[in-house]
Amino acid sequence: MIAPFHRPLADAVRDALDDIAVQVQSQRDELTIIAPREKIVEVMQALRDDERTDMHQLMDVCGVDHVARRPRFDVVYQLLSLSHNWRLTVAVQTDKAVPSVVGVYPSTGWFERETFDLFGITFDGHPDLRRILTDYDFEGHPLRRDFPLMGFEEKIYDDLTRRVVRQSVTLQQDYRAFDALSPWQGMTDVQKRGEND
Repeated sequence: MIAPFHRPLADAVRDALDDIAVQVQSQRDELTIIAPREKIVEVMQALRDDERTDMHQLMDVCGVDHVARRPRFDVVYQLLSLSHNWRLTVAVQTDKAVPSVVGVYPSTGWFERETFDLFGITFDGHPDLRRILTDYDFEGHPLRRDFPLMGFEEKIYDDLTRRVVRQSVTLQQDYRAFDALSPWQGMTDVQKRGEND
């Protein structure tokens, strides 16, 4: 069901994408469309170029890992129309490579690299798809839900050998349980005021 305040945007999206089958949903005060993976470039081009939608700004691209679902991943695009003051979320569900939309929104290049690096989602046609946040020889994709919380190893500079070495990850301090009986003075004053109220 489309919320009443989303109807003008939903109608504009349906008109702009009349020959492309998409799902239009109103969730959490946002209008979201689920686009077919193989049609994402056409969808983004139509949303940008059609005067009824006028989505000239791509604000963000990210990945979402639904580890128990098939297809497992979502690629989520956040679009903005300044002329209409509309925001639109475009999502693609995938287990395969997604066509790159760098030709439509050039700023997508950095976002797609980040999504590839952190989730392992590849983008066909991307001009420079390589890691952007982790090391080149890093193994795995740290924002996948099945990635170990601490990773496998870390790189440190060893003063004795005067080079960067790898070592297994270890906790630097023991786990500490913080509770309301903290010895910190600032917290104690707040707690005393709360007890007397």
